[in-house]
Amino acid sequence: MRQLRPAVQGNGAVFGGLMDEVCPPSTVYGAFNAYDGEKTIVQYEFNNHEGGQGYQEREQMAWLSGLFGVG
Repeated sequence: MRQLRPAVQGNGAVFGGLMDEVCPPSTVYGAFNAYDGEKTIVQYEFNNHEGGQGYQEREQMAWLSGLFGVG
């Protein structure tokens, strides 16, 4: 993430499953902490790499609605 800093701008949302063996929580939090912009993190305590599935889609839509002032 640090290498991408000059290219990454704007708000960011990070979603992670705390049981994820593909992208362990430590890497998700590392990327989140390295991001300098405005950011939000949502964690799913009992989920793996699939994230929050339907719940995550609702969180994404709510985040985007807030970002664009819709709804």
